[in-house]
Amino acid sequence: MTNKMQQHNGIKRFKSWFMSGGIVLVVTIWLLSGQLSGDEEAQQVMGSQARKAETENAVRVRTQSAETVMRTIVVNGKTAPARIVNLAAETDGRIVYTGAERGASLEKGDIIVRLDERDRSARLAQAEATVRQREVEYDARLRLKSESYVSEAQLQEAIALLETAKAELTRARLDLTYMTIRAPFAGALQARAVEIGDFVSLGDPVATFVDNRTVIVSANLSEFDARYVRVGDEATASLATGETVRGRIRYVAPVANEATRTFEVELEVDNRDGALRAGGTAELRIPAEQVLAHRISPSLLTLDDAGNVGVKIVNTEGQVEFVVADIALSSNEGVWLAGLPETTTIITVGQGYVASGALVDAVPEEVSETAVAIKDAEEGD
Repeated sequence: MTNKMQQHNGIKRFKSWFMSGGIVLVVTIWLLSGQLSGDEEAQQVMGSQARKAETENAVRVRTQSAETVMRTIVVNGKTAPARIVNLAAETDGRIVYTGAERGASLEKGDIIVRLDERDRSARLAQAEATVRQREVEYDARLRLKSESYVSEAQLQEAIALLETAKAELTRARLDLTYMTIRAPFAGALQARAVEIGDFVSLGDPVATFVDNRTVIVSANLSEFDARYVRVGDEATASLATGETVRGRIRYVAPVANEATRTFEVELEVDNRDGALRAGGTAELRIPAEQVLAHRISPSLLTLDDAGNVGVKIVNTEGQVEFVVADIALSSNEGVWLAGLPETTTIITVGQGYVASGALVDAVPEEVSETAVAIKDAEEGD
């Protein structure tokens, strides 16, 4: 009886140990399973973040080589007549005839206005008669001088009187000529300040006349660009009307403007048919020098923190690099940028999401296009 009770107590004691050990084992397994699960979740999160970072830093690029182009200086300017003159009266008189209206095209010598003749013809006839008289007097004194009947002083007096008479004759002829104001060269009458019946005095304004047979495009060049421009160089200009004209540089300022530190330049354009209107805006394009440049789409241009326009490239170390744009040429086909390495990897997609100095995963355009084509083919199947 006593032995059975001892056995029962031993079993009861071992049973409590087994239960305690089982509980400890279960708790340990639960803790270990939680730790393992946490490590797996952490690894998944880290992997997701890495894939996300890798996706965010992936950009599409194009590697291209530079080509030789003519760098073009492009500046805004304006058109103007080659010459503008203000015609004034050179004698007194009343306007009796107008030969042209404002805007009329005239040839050299065409009449603009004419003054009344008054006594000009009479004064001319008087001056001619006086000259003839003085010539006779001079000839007579010259013959008498050879016979010693006239002194040298008397002879010189006759010469002076003759020259005075000739001067009066010249003045009378000019006065008769000045009564008619003519076009000084082929051009157009811009404005006329007088009408029939107006009286003008010497120096009064009569008309404004312009040489529109030759049009100039004037602009201001920077100190850097002015050194490439020479008189006689050919250049083009794009007018506000959409026309493109060609001409030669006729003037480059030898001294810069004190206020702007720029040099004025003028392009001379033939306009004998009068098709071009002066006084409008224009874009002057002057060939400067041959440079190595890369052609890109204007949409690839971006801004840096300082507001500079440029393009982002990937350097040999796989980092993003911002290069300020030096536009050598611009056309409908794109823009040509100088100052880049001869062989350059240009970011074409994603340049707005990466900063200078960042490491990126550069994906060539060819790879991206191939992947898209395969995907489209699979979706089609």
